Amino acid sequence: MLNAESNISPAFLGIDVGTSGIRAIIIDTNNKILATSMRDMPAPIQASNQAQPYYQAQPNYYEQEPLIWWQTLQTVLANLAGQFDFKHIATVSLDATSGTVLLISQQGDPLTTALMYNDQRAMEYVSKIEQYAPQNSPTCSATSGLAKALWLLNNTTQAETAHLAHQADWLAGQLTQSFHQTDSNNALKSGYDPVNKRWPQWLNNLGIQTSQLPQVTDAGTLLCPLDTQIIQKYGFNPEVQLVSGSTDSTAALLATGASRIGDAVTSLGSTLVLKIISDKPVFSSEEGIYSQPLGKHWLVGGASNTGGAVLRHFFTDQQMSELETQLQPGQPTGLHYYPLLQSGERFPINNPHLPSCLTPRPENEATFFQAMLEGITSIEQQGFQKLQQHGAPAPKRLFSVGGGTVNKAWTTIRKQILKIPMHDALNQHAAFGAALLAKQGYDNQNYKTA
Repeated sequence: MLNAESNISPAFLGIDVGTSGIRAIIIDTNNKILATSMRDMPAPIQASNQAQPYYQAQPNYYEQEPLIWWQTLQTVLANLAGQFDFKHIATVSLDATSGTVLLISQQGDPLTTALMYNDQRAMEYVSKIEQYAPQNSPTCSATSGLAKALWLLNNTTQAETAHLAHQADWLAGQLTQSFHQTDSNNALKSGYDPVNKRWPQWLNNLGIQTSQLPQVTDAGTLLCPLDTQIIQKYGFNPEVQLVSGSTDSTAALLATGASRIGDAVTSLGSTLVLKIISDKPVFSSEEGIYSQPLGKHWLVGGASNTGGAVLRHFFTDQQMSELETQLQPGQPTGLHYYPLLQSGERFPINNPHLPSCLTPRPENEATFFQAMLEGITSIEQQGFQKLQQHGAPAPKRLFSVGGGTVNKAWTTIRKQILKIPMHDALNQHAAFGAALLAKQGYDNQNYKTA
């Protein structure tokens, strides 16, 4: 690997595999972006249930051919290589969607399609998992990697020789020809025990053998060299190394610059997601609270069903942009909304029957819009309070990501309600966070050998 004495200035490549595309970013030792490339890819298909007549498409079945990811990534790398000399790249790291899994052979060949992060066909296995999993385990969900793994193993003829791979694992394997390694963040929803750093024995009770599971390392760990053919094809430095990656949400958090205990990140996307860096893990499945390792610390979070999807149900982006100029953040509406698309909430109130509250509705559309923003912000406030009640630290610095950050009036509303010092994110893209992980692996290795 490139070392500090090399005449070549090291650069670091981060790759983010999202739902709709793949983005790659190259940074230097000062975190300056040197090159970037992005490519869209087809949306996952809505799969059919073969148990249903005429193989009807099911609303909660989403899958994708892994080859689509690899073809898209190759296009991104080729475009990036046209902008930047890959001989400067010292390390590479990759993040991908959490809970997207497939079964592969010992050699890394896909044995199944990939079940996507939001696929819920494995609902029937949740009760079985609950018999053996510890209380508050993130595996007790139809969208967990473990539930999907059980469904796949029970619906393939090659189950005995199959190995579980997460989306990030399989793509990293394409770059290294080493397919059976993962990181502790991607492994979390597949049953990995982040406290004791091992695959637990209770997985055997579900029919999953440890030999079928990938080896786990912490995110940012130097792993292995890239494959020789990949090095030659794209012009990488012969000493380039892969660094263990993460999930897309964790990489997005790292991209903001959050790094200390008490640093919090709110994602104002389709849903409202809160995370805070803690000195200890906090788990409460009943409250929708989960934790995952983040270096020497822990990332504690929860996700509400409120968010941008509710706003877009009532307003177009253009309408919201026009209404923003009419908002009066200094004059609260006094309407106490709980905006949801449909009944049911998971965090900070775990109630599958919680009704949406968007009444009374004022005649003025700007007032209605402002009341919705105030309601979402109140849920954000309740969320941070809930995390604190269960042992997470109080937020000291707040970073924000997602489409909602462009609404300056909303930012003012949030400052007034939350009363947490707000800081601009270093970057809004998970690929930047993946590049920081690549740099971390390089820095840690040089520190050890110094």
